[in-house]
Amino acid sequence: MILPNFVIPINSIHKQLSLCKKSSTFLFFSFPIIVLQNSLFFPPMDSTQLHVAIFSSPGMGHLIPVLVLGNQLATHHNIKITILTITTNSSSPEIEFLKKKKNIEIIHVPSVDISHLIDSNTKVLTQLRLMVREALPGIRSVIASMNHHLDALIVDIFGTQILPIAQEFNIPKYVFHTTSAWALALFIYLQVLDQKIEGEYVDLKQPLEIPGCKALQPDDVVDPMMDRSDQQYHEYLKLTIEYTCFDGILINTWEDLEGDTIKALRSNEKLQQGLKVPLPIYPIGPLRRTVEITERDEVIQWLDKQNYESILFVSFGSGGALSSQQMIELAWGLELSQQKFVWVVRPPSDGDPDNAYLKSNGSDTRGTFEYLPEGFLTRTKDMGLVVPMWANQVEILSHSSVGGFMSHCGWNSTVESLTNGVPMIAWPLHAEQKMNAAMLTEELGVAIRPAVLPTKKLVKREEIQGMVRILMDTKEGKSIREKAKKLKISAENALSEGGSSYNSMCELVKDLRTR
Repeated sequence: MILPNFVIPINSIHKQLSLCKKSSTFLFFSFPIIVLQNSLFFPPMDSTQLHVAIFSSPGMGHLIPVLVLGNQLATHHNIKITILTITTNSSSPEIEFLKKKKNIEIIHVPSVDISHLIDSNTKVLTQLRLMVREALPGIRSVIASMNHHLDALIVDIFGTQILPIAQEFNIPKYVFHTTSAWALALFIYLQVLDQKIEGEYVDLKQPLEIPGCKALQPDDVVDPMMDRSDQQYHEYLKLTIEYTCFDGILINTWEDLEGDTIKALRSNEKLQQGLKVPLPIYPIGPLRRTVEITERDEVIQWLDKQNYESILFVSFGSGGALSSQQMIELAWGLELSQQKFVWVVRPPSDGDPDNAYLKSNGSDTRGTFEYLPEGFLTRTKDMGLVVPMWANQVEILSHSSVGGFMSHCGWNSTVESLTNGVPMIAWPLHAEQKMNAAMLTEELGVAIRPAVLPTKKLVKREEIQGMVRILMDTKEGKSIREKAKKLKISAENALSEGGSSYNSMCELVKDLRTR
C-alpha cells in the first residue's frame, strides 16, 4: 500500500500509545517519520519500487555495459539500482567514470590481493575468477547490510560465483551476458563440445558446429578454448555450469542483428543440452553509452574541421595493446594510406596481448609517442591526430566526419560503432573478439579484416594501407558503409517503443516484479 503524506498531532499519538499500553498491544511505524513542531510528518514512500543490484567484475569493458543497463532500468523503469564493483590497482579510470553517475548507487567492494594465487602465466580470465572468488566475503557483507532487501541480483559473466549468496538470501538472480548471442550459444554448448571432441579445438580441420547457429572456424574460438590444459579453460567450463542455475539471461544484442541465433537459444533442443532447463532469454540491446558533450575537447574541435565521413578512428580499447613492431607497421600503414585519421596510442605490450587488460591504464602519457617511427608526428601533422592513452570514443564515433573505425572488436566498441552506422576494420586481440570479427566480416558485411589474424602474424604496412584505402576511398568501402547505416536504423527500431528490445526489456521488468 502506498501511503500519502499526512501529519498527526503529537497528542493524538500519545492517546494511541496509552490505548496500546492498556490493551497489551504495540504500535509500530514501518515507514520514516519526522517530528515537525509537535507533529509527526510521514514522507511519501513508494513501496512498489524495485531494488536491483548489478555486479560488475573488474575492467572498463565489463563496467560500461553494467552501468548502461543500470541507467536504463533506473531512468525508464523507476527501479532503484545499486552497482557493486570490485576495485583493483588499475581502477582509476573506472573510478573516474563512476563519479559521473548520479542516478544510481555505487558500492565499491574492497579490493583483494590474489598475488599469492597467480604467476606470470596466469591468464586474465583466471585472474578475474580468482578476484571475484576472493571478494565473495566482502560481497556477502555488502548484500547482508542493505537496508532494503534486494528484489533481484544481476551479475555479469564473471560474477556467477555470487550464486550461493543470492540463494542464501532468496534473491532472484540473472546473468547479463555482455557479448553477442553467438558467443553465448558457443558458451552454453561448450559442455557438450567438451565431451564430444578430443584434442585441441584449434587443431580441428572442420568448423565447430553449434546447433541452430553459424558454425565457428577453429581459428576464431574464444581465448579460453585455445588450450584445454590451461586453468582458464577449466574456469570457463565452471562458468557454463554456473549459468544454468540462474533465472534468466540478458544479452546485449537485438533480434534483427542475430535473429537465428536468438531463436536457437530459445527453442533449439540440441543447443539447450548445455542447460539444465531452458532459461528465459532477454535480448535487450544495443545498450551503449550516450553522447554527453559538455565541452568540445581538442579532438572534437579537430573533427569539426574535417570533411563528412573522411576520418578513420583507430583505437583498440581500454585493455588492448599492440606489440612494438606492430605499432610501427600500423603507423607506416596509416601514413602510406594518405587517409585522415585519429589514433589513440597506448604503450605497446610485447608479450601476450591478453596481459594488457588488467594493467594500469591511468592518465600518465609520458613516453607514449616514443614508440612511433621517427618523424611520424611531423610528417602526418596535417592528415592525422595522435591522442595519448584515451579519447572519448562515443563522441568520436557519433561525429559526422568519422567514416571508419579500426577496432579490436570488443563487443562494447562493436555496438557503439554499429549504432552510429560506422563500418570497421576488424583487428581482434583477445577474449571473444575473433568471433565478433568473423560475424562483422562474414555474416553482416560491415567490416574487413587482415588476411591472417593479428595475434598470429605481423600485419605489414602494405596490407594496412590497402585495408584503410578500401574502407575509406573505394566503392567496396561505400557498400560496406551502407550496410552499417542500415544496422544503425535496425538498432534504433529495436530500442523504440514496440521494438524487439524494448519489448524484451519490458518482459524482464515484468518478470522482476512477478518474482
